[in-house]
Amino acid sequence: MTVQPIVVGYDASTTSKDALHWALDAARRRQTSVRLVHAVPSREGISPQFGGYTYPDLATIERGAAQILAEGAAEAALYAPDITVDSRLVSATPAAALVSDSAASDLIVVGSRGLGGFAELLVGSTGVELAAHADCPVVIIRPSTAATPDVPGPEAGRIVVGVDGSVVSTEALGFAFEEASSRGLGLTALHVWQSAYFDSPGKGAPVPGSVIASEFQGSEMRLLAESVALWTAKYPEVDLRQCVLHSDAVTALVNASVGAAMVVVGSRGLDGFRSLLLGSVSHAILHHAHCPVVVVRHST
Repeated sequence: MTVQPIVVGYDASTTSKDALHWALDAARRRQTSVRLVHAVPSREGISPQFGGYTYPDLATIERGAAQILAEGAAEAALYAPDITVDSRLVSATPAAALVSDSAASDLIVVGSRGLGGFAELLVGSTGVELAAHADCPVVIIRPSTAATPDVPGPEAGRIVVGVDGSVVSTEALGFAFEEASSRGLGLTALHVWQSAYFDSPGKGAPVPGSVIASEFQGSEMRLLAESVALWTAKYPEVDLRQCVLHSDAVTALVNASVGAAMVVVGSRGLDGFRSLLLGSVSHAILHHAHCPVVVVRHST
């Protein structure tokens, strides 16, 4: 069986180089190739300057883009000469360029900030579009990924996965278990809950311990245990840590991301994770996570 390539959105920015290195390491573990993709505007996608008839010199833009891809291929050859790398120049928006490759890709890997065509990749609608429409997992490399935190987080060196019992959460678990197994890392399955009454706006009162014990603790722990059962049977070698917290999804995941190898989430879910890639919650994770973020979309 032919393994599909890992696609990297590449523009020679620092985070896209980090994304390339991450992808090359992943390609070695997965025994597959890497494809560099760079987007340039099409004539149909741009407007004349100042209401006149002067368009940017697309031929010059394309020559510059080809040079960027050539430099990326050279960087890949230095970093991982054993990995096959090809490149593709696409006349499209950045999200469309990457989504078009996603159906035939193992992963899409991008930096959270870039230059040129990828400068706004994870700001506003373009990032949401990529996470919502890609047909494979999307890996977002944060600028702080390479930094070592002064104080290791509680899940330092481990993979963290958000769990809420939804179908896509189960698929995120599968991805996280496979990564933990192949990389020999521990895995923390994180489930958060909130009370519709005590945590509602305007209430702001602590949930009584008796209520936690009688109404939440047992049921939330069972939900998490049932969610991971299939994967623990398939990957018994993975060091699994189950964590149930009374918290909101963003706070829990950002705190857990300090020093973690990656955070894995589903693109849609229930309860605390249902809006993870919508509006302010998604932007908070993408802007504030301290490690790579992997978004797994429900396969159809």
